[in-house]
Amino acid sequence: MGKKKIVVCGGNGFLGSRICKSAVARGWDVTSISRSGEPTWSSVTSSPEPPPWSKSVSWQKADILKPVTYKPVLKDADAVVHSMGILLEADYKGVLTGKESIWGGLSRAFSATKKGSQNPLERKEGEELRPQEKDGQLTYELMNRDSAITLAQEASASSVTAFVFISAAAGAPMLPQRYITTKREAESTIASSLPKLRNIFIRPGFLYDSSRKFTLPIAFFGGAGNMVNSAIGGRLTWLAGAAVEKPLKADLVAEAVVEAIDDDSIKGVVNTSEIESLANKAWRRGML
Repeated sequence: MGKKKIVVCGGNGFLGSRICKSAVARGWDVTSISRSGEPTWSSVTSSPEPPPWSKSVSWQKADILKPVTYKPVLKDADAVVHSMGILLEADYKGVLTGKESIWGGLSRAFSATKKGSQNPLERKEGEELRPQEKDGQLTYELMNRDSAITLAQEASASSVTAFVFISAAAGAPMLPQRYITTKREAESTIASSLPKLRNIFIRPGFLYDSSRKFTLPIAFFGGAGNMVNSAIGGRLTWLAGAAVEKPLKADLVAEAVVEAIDDDSIKGVVNTSEIESLANKAWRRGML
């Protein structure tokens, strides 16, 4: 395969930075877009210092809600990756940090519906997304669904051939149902409204890495839950969701994303077993 150009939206994040790293290792032209530009390295790796590979990435500042800020970097890109979803909304975070009452925060966080932006399918090319909640909250609908649909639209308009959406294997008991439903709505809308794009929907479970020590015990118990669930034929999946999905190392998922971009036959939903298969294929490629 020849040299590719990819744009990673959210490339300064936990998974996004690793996707950038994997793409750089293949000699690709890599651009990351995020509000802050280059990562705070201590938050995504075990060191506060920039790793050597980071010098090969163009760390651009842009606002995912304002396409005019990132549209120029989509030009001539072969693939665009959306890795900017949110796990917790402000209401939930407010409860966990003590900034909001438990009842008030959780009742709003677990409400059946919240607003995102204006309908992205009726949005003009380049038009920014306008949060529809009165306080401008960044909701699942806005970040997990509408920003992904809009990025895919802008990528398609820029003649990008592949679009990767970092979705999720399932919801979890401790998260509002809207976390996963908005991701599924994004997948469905992108697939149906932008059929010319080679859409790739990556659905990992919990991601862990030794640089984030708190993820290790969660991954351990998640792995144990996955083994129990597998032993009883998956009968816990409906109840526990991602809590019994096999946890994956973040680097492994990043390798799978880059391998999926490089393999023109990969399209549609990529689940845990397929993520592992793609990562193994990438590993074998690296050994040659």
